[in-house]
Parts: sequence; C-alpha cells; structure tokens
Amino acid sequence: MKIKPLADRVLVEPAAAEEKTASGLYIPDTAKEKPQRGKVVAVGSGKKDEPMELKVGDEVLYGKYAGTEISIEGIDYMMMRQSDILAVV
Repeated sequence: MKIKPLADRVLVEPAAAEEKTASGLYIPDTAKEKPQRGKVVAVGSGKKDEPMELKVGDEVLYGKYAGTEISIEGIDYMMMRQSDILAVV
C-alpha cells in the first residue's frame, strides 16, 4: 500500500454489502445499506498522548457516518480517526 495515514488515522476497507437476506431474498442495489464493518489496511503512528491501538489486519466496527470515503486505484476505502472505531471484532 502506497498510502500512509498520519497521526491517529486509520485506512479501512469496508466489507461487501449483503446481497441476500437470511430468508433468501435478494436485496436490490438501491436498498443496500453501507457496511459498518471492515478490515484495517493501514494505520498511522498515533499521537503523543494517545498511542495507536489498532494494527493492520484487524476486523473493526465503525459508526454509520464515520470517516471519509476515498478511492485508491479503483478500490473504495474509508479514512477515519482511531476514535471513530467502535470495536475490534
């Protein structure tokens, strides 16, 4: 990865949206919700008073409106602060 987040920022690759419900119904593109789960692909070095707790490869849960969507080499990512991450799964 050529991108290195600064300070307490984290680059997350969102998980794919669900294609089908548990009962077998297919969800159209217009009704799909953005995933709130993803995999950490790059981390910053942290702040002086707040060390980085996440590492590359962690599966995380984040808030619905957290971060900024960016596209790098045709792949969509979310850039967010470590404090926007709710949990490590």
